[in-house]
This record gives sequence, structure tokens and C-alpha cells, in this order.
Amino acid sequence: MKILICGSLAYDTIMVFPDQFKNHILADKIHKLSVAFLVPEMRREFGGTAGNIAYNLQLLEGQPQIMATTGDDFSPYESWLNQHHIDTQHIKTIAGTYTAQAFITTDMDDNQITAFHPGAMQYAHANSVNDAKDIALAIIAPDGRDAMFQHAKECHEAGIPFMFDPGQGLPMFNGEELMHFIEMADYLAVNDYESQVIQDKTGLSLEQLAAKVKALIVTLGSEGSHIYADGQRHDIPCVRADNVVDPTGCGDAYRAGLLYGIVRGWDWKACGRLASTMGAIKIASRGGQNHHPTRAEIENIYSHALVQDALKEDPSLGQPTH
Repeated sequence: MKILICGSLAYDTIMVFPDQFKNHILADKIHKLSVAFLVPEMRREFGGTAGNIAYNLQLLEGQPQIMATTGDDFSPYESWLNQHHIDTQHIKTIAGTYTAQAFITTDMDDNQITAFHPGAMQYAHANSVNDAKDIALAIIAPDGRDAMFQHAKECHEAGIPFMFDPGQGLPMFNGEELMHFIEMADYLAVNDYESQVIQDKTGLSLEQLAAKVKALIVTLGSEGSHIYADGQRHDIPCVRADNVVDPTGCGDAYRAGLLYGIVRGWDWKACGRLASTMGAIKIASRGGQNHHPTRAEIENIYSHALVQDALKEDPSLGQPTH
């Protein structure tokens, strides 16, 4: 049941702007934008798609293995991963580089502006999927361009089913390249905006894209998600969060839930609800890896969500019997 997580490890410097971007960005002046945002609140977190997904999978006891490249400054992050018993054997340090760095500013509407320095991530193709053994499922998440191509090809040739999650790496690929990924992949996961970009670049509708994979997953933020599979669309509602604090890493938490369910052969409703559960748990904490639910707590939230789904489908289930 080992799941290989190919993607980035990064330090996230997260700043909170106590206002709305739209109040300070003038649409008619966007061609010569020069804006400064005062951010009284700032913190540094462990992040990156591979790190966030693996962290959430470990909470589920899902046996993640990270495949990534890091720089000379990786030591604090490595200690964190070891502390949480996350397999690091396929993480390679590239001498003379920095670990990837993201600088994220979030406003009061949860909009984000991000600057990203790839650093060691540009050398992620130095890792090979062929070095990982007994892998049941993989995900190709945002990483170095060459590495994403290489790792997808290696998974495909080795017969390892994988999820393609282009995410922030989407602008690196044209329509033909995206189609090449999709034709190799078993699953495609994107958010609503990314789904439109892929449609525009490939010229295919969501239904046509879904026909090329076992499942197409489109997340819709607070509106839930859609899973296109088996010729139908499964509508997955959100799980209510205890508190909405920070959206950073919610998509990665969602994908961890998906991967956990897929590798165990769950149906799509169950996979989607676990994914939504993980996203709801994460959004109540700042950063991508600061939530610490026990496995039992995750199970309770997940079970409650399934009960609520059943009641919505058949309200009579909640009526007392005589």
C-alpha cells in the first residue's frame, strides 16, 4: 500500500494582509502595477506539495514515500519529517542550492498572491521512480518540469497507476504536453480554475477529458468537488470546518484523502468524502502541516459526514421509529 509522492518540498513564508486585494489593485492600472501590502503577520512553515500530501497521508497511516530534491538548508525540514515518521529515503539534497521557497500573501477573502523560488526543485529529475520499490499508487504533483515528465513516464512504463496533479506547474505545459500526461495517467486532479485552463489548452471538455482517465477530480473550494468517473459526475459536498483559518495546503490534504481511498479500492463517494474531511480539518489550522488530528478523530469526522449525506438523500432515516 506504499504511495509515492513526487513533488516539491518547500519552505512557505506566509503573510496575512488584513484587507482585500481588490481594494488596492486598480483594474485600469494593471499594466503598470506597483503595489505594496503591509503584512503585520508573518510566519515560516514547512510546505511544498509532496510534503503536505505526505503529511496528511501519514495522519491516515497511509504509508507515503516522498520523492523530491532539497537544498543545503533542508535540515530543519528533514528533522520535522523524521519526527512524524515520514519516509525520506527518496529525498535527494542538491549541493549549492536552496530548498524551494514560497512567499504567500493571503487577504481577508482568502485570495492569495504567491512568489516561488524553485531552487533544488529544478533538479528533481535526478530522482528516478525506478528506485522506489513496491509502490501501489503514485501522484505526480507540481515539481521541476523535466522531473514531472520523467516521473510520469517512469510510472507509466512500470505499470504504477498515478494521479496527475499539475497545480501551479500548469503554465509550464502546452496542450499537447498536457494530453501526453493525461494519456499516461490513471487519474487527473485539478481545481476549478485549472480545469478551465486545461480545457482551453487541450480543446477538450471536462467530459471528454474524463473519458481519458479512470477519474477526473475537480475541486470547487467551499462548493465541494466533482468527481467524473464511470460515465457520471459524483457531486461531493464540503465537510463543514470547525473554523476557517487558512486555505494553504487544503488541496494537498484533499488529495491525500483521495489517494488513501483509491489505493484501498473505495467507491468515489467514500473517496471524495474522506478527501473533503481532510480539507476541512486542514483549513482550521494555519500552514500546511500544523493540524494534528488523531486517526480516531479523522474517522469520527468522516463518519459524521457520511451520516449527514445519507440524511440529505433520505430524510426519513433521521425520523424516530415506533
